[in-house]
Amino acid sequence: MNRILGSILFLMGLAIPLSAQNTKPIGLNEVLVKVQESNANIKISEFELAEAKADYAMGNAIFLPNISVSHTGMATTNPLMAFGSKLNQEILTQADFNPQLLNDPDQIQNYATRVTIEQPLVNVDGYFQRKAAKLTMLARELQFERTKDYLAFEATNAYMQLQLAHKRVEVLGKALKAAKANEAMVAVRYDQGLLQKADLLQAKVRANEVENQLVSAQSAIGNASDYLAFLMHEGNTQNYAPISELAPVGEGLGLNESDIGNRADVRAMQLVSKAHQSNYKADKMTFLPRLNAFGSYELFDDDIFQADAQGYTFGASLRWDIFQGSKRFAKVKKSRANYKKAQIEYENYRSKSAMELQKAKRMLLDAKNRMNTSALALQQSEETLQIRSNRFEQGLEGTTDLLRAEAQYAQKELEYYQTIYEYNYAFSYHNFLTKG
Repeated sequence: MNRILGSILFLMGLAIPLSAQNTKPIGLNEVLVKVQESNANIKISEFELAEAKADYAMGNAIFLPNISVSHTGMATTNPLMAFGSKLNQEILTQADFNPQLLNDPDQIQNYATRVTIEQPLVNVDGYFQRKAAKLTMLARELQFERTKDYLAFEATNAYMQLQLAHKRVEVLGKALKAAKANEAMVAVRYDQGLLQKADLLQAKVRANEVENQLVSAQSAIGNASDYLAFLMHEGNTQNYAPISELAPVGEGLGLNESDIGNRADVRAMQLVSKAHQSNYKADKMTFLPRLNAFGSYELFDDDIFQADAQGYTFGASLRWDIFQGSKRFAKVKKSRANYKKAQIEYENYRSKSAMELQKAKRMLLDAKNRMNTSALALQQSEETLQIRSNRFEQGLEGTTDLLRAEAQYAQKELEYYQTIYEYNYAFSYHNFLTKG
């Protein structure tokens, strides 16, 4: 009687639903929104995009002028500078042409305010550098979008793992109830002298095995919850409970069939290759001359922050660096090698992506077949368990056969939900690979 009472109390404890524990219900849409808003990898990718945009903005220097303002003060007795300072200040007199004053002038102060402008006119290599920066920026934008797609796929997979973990706990909870019930039944018959002690021990071992599996499954819920919290960039102190059941997600839904070349990461690799091509052209254009315009407006006085005299200068300069050792030749060779390498990397990445897509299609088909097969196996094991349970109650089946049937049914149910998860993962992975 003590064994029966203990089993009843234990079963009453198992009847408490898992949701009554310290769990937080959460839906997939909520997970996806939080991941897109707070995930650290997405924020890092966003800053990388901002960095690329800033690099592109710096390329505007080939169109916009450089403007600077300076104010300089000096005192000198240098004959040439003293005469030139007076000339700039427009205070030169006939007496200043005295040879003695020209050769040995008194100290003179000179304050100059200058506004200088440099305007690029022809800078061919700068045009290609700016084009490369723009292509890099566009590639970063596509990589940013692909990062968000990947994190959405990863979050979906993590949520499905949480569903699977909760389903395992549910199945093992039912299996433990059945094992404890069988143990109690065997104990009654053992007390009545109808079964041997080996039968009772076998029932206890089965119950302990299921109980250990249940503890492991509950740990899996904690692991899945921690990973979801990590993806959402949240400090997690409790477990999550999915608000939707684990079920095939592809039923009635179509598959993405877009061209692999339209995918964001593939297009980004193509733009990176074109950016290297533009850098290669830019390095070749450094052999051409540069044409720049310049101008300055100057204010002079012998008192600080005054401007009794003024003048301006403007003009243009054509600069042609004929030879800089072998530096430019080596730089052109290096940029050409980078361009060719980027071309091969793009073709290889596209070929690998197409191979992965074909593999994903086969994986999806195999997962669907396994799911259908496991559904039939679950149905068959359920029928077998029902038959053996009825025969055991009538004394027509042994303890070993009943426990084996009960264990097989629990195993087939776990395998069935595992195949559902594998099918859902294959479906999501296929759509992720074809998202354009």
